[in-house]
Amino acid sequence: MNQSNLLCAFARYHGEFTPANLAFNANLQEFAQKVSFIVALETGGKLSALAAYEQIEALREVLHKSKKQLGINQSN
Repeated sequence: MNQSNLLCAFARYHGEFTPANLAFNANLQEFAQKVSFIVALETGGKLSALAAYEQIEALREVLHKSKKQLGINQSN
């Protein structure tokens, strides 16, 4: 097993396949991984609760923008 796969293991996509859905799923998994790291740092006392919140909020905004750009769940 590759060491980078160990740190950033991604699950397979099982939803309705479209390129946009697949790209958003990858973005969502990356978001979840980064949030997990931030939570671990905050829990371990390496990051304040406010700093953790601000970083997670910034990541959420990026995820929301990617959702809009990819046209996920938008009525046509």
